[in-house]
Amino acid sequence: MTDSVAALKERYGARYRWLLLLSVMVGTMASIMSSTIVNVAIPDMSHHFALGQERAQWVTSGFMVATTVAMLTTPWLLSRYGYRATYVGAVLLLMAGGIGGGLANQFWLVLAARVAEGLAAGVVQPIPAVIILYAFLPHEQGRASGIFGMGVVLAPAIGPSIGGLLVDWFGWRSIFFMVVPFCLVSLWLAYKFVPVTAPGGAEAGRDGAGLDWRGLLLGAGGTLCLLNGLVALHGGPAGESAALLAAALAALVLFIWWQRRQLARGGKPLMDLRLFQYRQFAMGSVVAFIYGTALFGSTYLLPVFMQLGLQLSASHVGTIMLPAGIALAITIPLVGRLADKRPTHLLVGTGLALLAASFALMVLVGLGSALWMLVAFAIVGRIGLGFILPSLNLGAMRPLDKSLISQGSSAISFIRMLGGAAGVSLCGIVLEWRMAAHGASLATAGSGPDRVAAFAETFLMLTGLCLLALAAAWQLREPRASAPGPAA
Repeated sequence: MTDSVAALKERYGARYRWLLLLSVMVGTMASIMSSTIVNVAIPDMSHHFALGQERAQWVTSGFMVATTVAMLTTPWLLSRYGYRATYVGAVLLLMAGGIGGGLANQFWLVLAARVAEGLAAGVVQPIPAVIILYAFLPHEQGRASGIFGMGVVLAPAIGPSIGGLLVDWFGWRSIFFMVVPFCLVSLWLAYKFVPVTAPGGAEAGRDGAGLDWRGLLLGAGGTLCLLNGLVALHGGPAGESAALLAAALAALVLFIWWQRRQLARGGKPLMDLRLFQYRQFAMGSVVAFIYGTALFGSTYLLPVFMQLGLQLSASHVGTIMLPAGIALAITIPLVGRLADKRPTHLLVGTGLALLAASFALMVLVGLGSALWMLVAFAIVGRIGLGFILPSLNLGAMRPLDKSLISQGSSAISFIRMLGGAAGVSLCGIVLEWRMAAHGASLATAGSGPDRVAAFAETFLMLTGLCLLALAAAWQLREPRASAPGPAA
């Protein structure tokens, strides 16, 4: 097989593992950019389509739900079709979503494009962790994760800044097209360096197992019920929210039962629950869920706060976030090297503490505050993220058996994104609740102390979530096994 892992290693030598990492990094950058860049255009898009805050939030929530559900399919896709076909198919879907969203003239078409982008992002994002744990030796994995992370965070660091300018100059449609050049470069790299084989060098499609559609439907249904139930908690009938949340709980119980049954029968479950027998992975999953809630909730909340709370333009928001993005890009490779030498729980705990401090400091920001305060507080939070990003996945997944690596990457990514999707809804709910409590509204023009106070209380909620995650992060200590050696 001319484009198998072994053949590509022979063709490109020792540098091949870095070329492979670069190839998937570009596509992941495009998928992450598509998830964050739209936030700076939500006010402009809301005005164009005459949307309320709740409907505008669907643009972000729809992407998150699609991403979360799609992550469950990545292990099966990799096993059935191999790295290249899975990756190329996802990048093509991402590019189609970007073009379709930019050309859409109705809001439901924008939503459809965002869902397509979300599905693609969900398939792509677990792949790099699989490659790092298979292709790199244990003492190289932290450095590889750090270098990969540095490249990936440049997309959301630079993206909102450029996106803010594009929104001001050309309108909201222009931001959808930003992913297209990244997708084209990624496709070219994929056909050169991404192997056609499955993880571990196995031939794609060898086991012939079908996708666990029942598990996927239970996971998708439970996710939708959870998020709609959270939205219905505020402003909706109490019976509706209770029914949706009860349905989400029932879907979770059925999902666990079905996955156990699949495993007992020798089938291929969508999520292999043996993962959670590893204490570090189980605790890492708890941290990932809470961290996802705080991270994605704040990614939605910060631009809205700056634009609707502090009355800053979209380009101002992008400019303010740029130094924080650069600080994150610098921190990640440094911490990546530490991840090969220092305990995971210390690095993740430090990151969570800094992230909590960043949210708490936002309470001090008001209408008369200097912009440097926003920049400084955002930098503190991004340095915290820099400690968490390269450490959490490695710390949680290193003890796993080699056969569970693809499942582990998919599961922890799914749990983090489920927390993220819930976080976006949760921030919207808490913000509207506190707005009503202060007698303020986002629908009115201008801002005031009451509106800013409502945002401050929402940031305090995120602070509490980060502090809660610290308890679980402590359980990441004392790894008991090393990651498997390189096999790609």
